[in-house]
Amino acid sequence: MQRVSLREKLAGFDETWVPKVVGELNGQYVKLVKFQGEYVWHHHANEDELFLVLDGRIEIHFRDRVVELAAGEFCIVPRGVEHKPVARQLASVLLFEPAATRNTGNVDHAYTIEPQALERI
Repeated sequence: MQRVSLREKLAGFDETWVPKVVGELNGQYVKLVKFQGEYVWHHHANEDELFLVLDGRIEIHFRDRVVELAAGEFCIVPRGVEHKPVARQLASVLLFEPAATRNTGNVDHAYTIEPQALERI
């Protein structure tokens, strides 16, 4: 049991689209990610995914609409729903999802990081 400073954790890395595990509970990971630019279209067949914007703004593109999120707002993407995160400028995001969630879901891409290879900070 310890305090975790999201601000300190975010200051410790610069890479974009590379999730860092900062906590784990009940088979779920708490991840921090910096977004900038466009991600890849993908879906997660078995996992829901929560995006909580800590700093900046992001868009989550769905095939039929775009959900815009500002700091302090979140969106839950249900399993099986195709989506693509976009950040026009650098944004910091907290993800909450099952530990087995592959970051690019059903797609193999340069951004793919297998769950067992995620860095814990």
